[in-house]
Amino acid sequence: MAKLTKEEVKHVAHLARLAITDEDAEKFAEQLGKITDFAEQLNELDTTNVKPTSHVLPIVNVMREDVAQKGLDREVMMLNVKEQEAGQVKVPPILED
Repeated sequence: MAKLTKEEVKHVAHLARLAITDEDAEKFAEQLGKITDFAEQLNELDTTNVKPTSHVLPIVNVMREDVAQKGLDREVMMLNVKEQEAGQVKVPPILED
């Protein structure tokens, strides 16, 4: 694979809205070149009998049943409320007229 130039790195940084210096662009071009060289080495491996995986371990999600449970009684919950009005929690307004 062709080595990335400093100008290409600066262009990608611009697209990502990242401000980088010429010195950084040169350093990143070298580092990205090493990464792409390594990826090319991986392409040389024979993977014909290897099944695709998304994770190296056979992990499955363990979820609990989504069952409704009784919450706090209103009277108990209202004991912790600073201000209330008509049985509801009163909060400061977040929108102004």
